[in-house]
Amino acid sequence: MGERKRARPPGRELYEWIQALVCSVAAVVLVFTFAVRIIGVSGGSMRETLQDGDLLLVLDGWLCGDYVPGDIVILRRPDFHDGNPIVKRVVAAAGQTVDIDFAAGAVYVDGEALAEPYIREPTFTDEGTAFPLTVPEGCLFVMGDNRNDSDDSRNPALGPVDARSVIGRAFYLAVPGPAERTGERDWSRIRMLDQED
Repeated sequence: MGERKRARPPGRELYEWIQALVCSVAAVVLVFTFAVRIIGVSGGSMRETLQDGDLLLVLDGWLCGDYVPGDIVILRRPDFHDGNPIVKRVVAAAGQTVDIDFAAGAVYVDGEALAEPYIREPTFTDEGTAFPLTVPEGCLFVMGDNRNDSDDSRNPALGPVDARSVIGRAFYLAVPGPAERTGERDWSRIRMLDQED
């Protein structure tokens, strides 16, 4: 004889759906509280890689390990840009020597010219930092991809950045900002961000 199917108590299915929903919401809250942040790009210092209004997913600093050249990072210093988060690219890490030939627009790290397919144009703007510069221990040298319209480590007011000022590493462009010319969002720009971007 086959077994009789046991009847479920009334409301049990609804309870299970609510329980699954609450667990899912709790998991999302935990992830976005302790591991991932959403940060918006403000300004044009990272064009063409990132645009004003882009929303990025950022892995919190405590999960990133060491930052390496090519990483796109978000940092905050109370004495720079009114303490607002800024988005820049790591050009050199602690112990590396940065030199910039502003006449040629070339950036050198440890004597080698960087191949930088992500920059908008060569680096012609000198903001006052003396080069060559060896990045101090625990610091990073950061620059925007739009080199001639970026306030970055070339500015003595920022200089090499203490790695503890870094909020985290951007890893995903989640929502593209409106294009400057058309005001339209280009949804095809949604992607993972890697060191080649």
